[in-house]
Amino acid sequence: MNLMRIWALTRKEFIHVLRDARSLGMAIAIPMIMLFLFGYALTLDVDNVPVAVWDRSNTAESRDFISHFAGSRYFSVKEYVRNSSGIERALDSRDALIGLVIPDDFAGKIRTGRKVPIQLIVDGSDANTSTIAIGYAEVISLTYSQAITLDLNSRLAGMKQQLPLEIRPRVWFNPDMQSRNFIIPGLIAIIMMVIAALLTSLTVAREWENGTMEQLISTPIKSGELILGKLIPYFVIGMIDVTLAVLMGEFLFDIPLIGNVALLFAMAAIFLVGTLGMGLMISIVARNQLVASQLALVTTFLPAFLLSGFVFSIPNMPYALQLVSYLVPARYFVSLIKGIYLKGIGLDVMGLEALLLVIFSMVVILIGYLKFKKKL
Repeated sequence: MNLMRIWALTRKEFIHVLRDARSLGMAIAIPMIMLFLFGYALTLDVDNVPVAVWDRSNTAESRDFISHFAGSRYFSVKEYVRNSSGIERALDSRDALIGLVIPDDFAGKIRTGRKVPIQLIVDGSDANTSTIAIGYAEVISLTYSQAITLDLNSRLAGMKQQLPLEIRPRVWFNPDMQSRNFIIPGLIAIIMMVIAALLTSLTVAREWENGTMEQLISTPIKSGELILGKLIPYFVIGMIDVTLAVLMGEFLFDIPLIGNVALLFAMAAIFLVGTLGMGLMISIVARNQLVASQLALVTTFLPAFLLSGFVFSIPNMPYALQLVSYLVPARYFVSLIKGIYLKGIGLDVMGLEALLLVIFSMVVILIGYLKFKKKL
């Protein structure tokens, strides 16, 4: 390895990136825009579910029951209707996701301690939100039923009664139960993989298309020196992206960073080397910028987004896809970055994931080195 030759190629690549506004914009601006848009648009929280109410009882008891929905942060009573057609119109127009129908004999049955059927009409076109909303509604109904039952029993027994069991939940690692707290760290991993692979997927292919590869081949530069010279500039840019993403998470999204910052950047550096090497390997094999960019997008974005555990739980996937996910390096980095961000754990717990990232980086760079030949 000749450091002077590596520096010369690194300097050439830096000059090219700095003079090419599109490459520089894709390298820095696009990751920040993607993090901003995904950070605000992608959420798994189900709050303020719109509800249309048909109160056929129209009594103090029914209004008290409705107030439990209106007072919850999970529901928002949007309108009161007078018939089933109103419920249907509200669901069709998406003004409401849930229709709550209270029967006309609600108050009488509540006073005598009898069971009251409450109809909950749910728009199932958004299955995930609907399932969660049904769970919230069941909890509210159960809580109301328990309060009514205890009150009735207390009046009959002449003394105040209480439920024998009381659950006191304590949430670790994400006490506010905000989906943003685990989505943003995962987004950093996904964006890093996609952008890094896209950037380096164009480097060698561009040299072939522009006809400058012949000049590089005629120089004494070796394959390993060429790969290092191509990787170093984009590694520096990638680490700048990581720094900006961490700062955005801290000051824009208020994401708590509990773990070791140095460990976070060390793991990001290893992952970045691997993704840059993967893009460079694609560029060496493809020799065409269009083909290389498409291959980089298909082999990074879709697997990283779907099979990394970023949004979709891997244990809930079919077993065949669970096996495929072991080949996706983003799976290990997403686990690492979430553990560092939310749990504050280190390599004593996540050493295997870190080792697998190192192996991935070494393998893709070795393949790129073996595939690059100094000949036309």
